[in-house]
Amino acid sequence: MKQVVAITAAIALASAPLWAQEPKPVPKNSARVSIPGCTKGLILTAGKPTEDQAGSLDVPEGTHLRMTGDSKLLKEIRAHEGSYIVVIGLMKRGQQEPGGMPIGGGVRVGPGTGPGGGITMSAGQSQSYVDVEGWRTGIGECPRK
Repeated sequence: MKQVVAITAAIALASAPLWAQEPKPVPKNSARVSIPGCTKGLILTAGKPTEDQAGSLDVPEGTHLRMTGDSKLLKEIRAHEGSYIVVIGLMKRGQQEPGGMPIGGGVRVGPGTGPGGGITMSAGQSQSYVDVEGWRTGIGECPRK
């Protein structure tokens, strides 16, 4: 009987790390994405999408995303600043879409030029975010400045 309890306890302890590695569920209004790119501080500049890119959201090349998440994880990413990495995380659907109001048929109406020919900014425009769950090194190079 003691052997059965000891074996059961050993199996439970050995499989505990497997339970901890399960990703958290994706909310209905979000998607899990894998975004290649370069970081500077807490800003990720999206690189060219790859064919094996996971997730259902298309993040155009050059898009700037503010990274949020566990401070220890963000510190690891900041230590690799200047390296090409792939960030895995959750992103709300629709936040990467262009500004303006959809009127149908893929047409959006948004702010235009101001009275002096300058571009006006809408108060509704906001920063896009990615809630970082993990990262890995990527294949590519960050632009040197």
